[in-house]
Amino acid sequence: MFKVASYLLLTVILATFLLPYFYTVSPYELDPNKILQAPSLEHIFGTDRLGRDVFARILQGGQSSLIIGFLAATISSFLGLIIGITAGYFKGNVDRSITILIDLFLTFPTFFLLLALVSYIQASAIILIIVISITGWMGMSRMIRSESFAIGNKPFIKILKVANVPTYKIILKYFAPLLAPIFLISFTFGVGGAILAESGLSFLGLGINPPSMSWGSLLSDGKAVIDIAWWVSFFPGLMIFIITFCLIQISDYLQNLANKKEIIKN
Repeated sequence: MFKVASYLLLTVILATFLLPYFYTVSPYELDPNKILQAPSLEHIFGTDRLGRDVFARILQGGQSSLIIGFLAATISSFLGLIIGITAGYFKGNVDRSITILIDLFLTFPTFFLLLALVSYIQASAIILIIVISITGWMGMSRMIRSESFAIGNKPFIKILKVANVPTYKIILKYFAPLLAPIFLISFTFGVGGAILAESGLSFLGLGINPPSMSWGSLLSDGKAVIDIAWWVSFFPGLMIFIITFCLIQISDYLQNLANKKEIIKN
């Protein structure tokens, strides 16, 4: 399943960014003579209620969704990594302060926190990346903090501290390699979560604004005509499902791999 998910994910990403160079139909061109046409050889995913090609719009919208998802997950993952290592390495008052901060963020449901932040800010791709990053680092930081505690208690780390080895060297040379599996697992899961968060906000009209588009906004566009034109909502929803399903499968595989290595070590 891991190989299938990896190949499928790679195929969707490459198709989203490369096919627009070959499939030159404009995602913005209106055609009153082709309103809500069903999938056909001319328009393989059909057209929407303004006569625009759904396939072209999915390719264009997918670029926004994937860029926002991967960048937001990257920022939130590194933010969680830094905060988690800081708490686990320095411990004491630093750890207690960071734990209170994490618990404070976790007190609010993430999606409602997203809604609260976006409702006061004019949404754009950059704003969505920042907002999703701010609300997505807590899970990573808690896992990294827990593992950093365990690493920090190992004898060789204590010896390095006694020997006055610079903190950055200890973290980069010893902590980072041991924390890499957790980081990768959380990152892959975070990308799927970020894409779903962006799609949910766009579906509610709080995400990407026209004329820009994302899979979430395309899904929202089709809800008014879903009874007579299922394809307008189905294909954007299918793309969201494929991407998140593949990322979850990859995350599960990495987690199982990390667990097996941990069992072997013990």
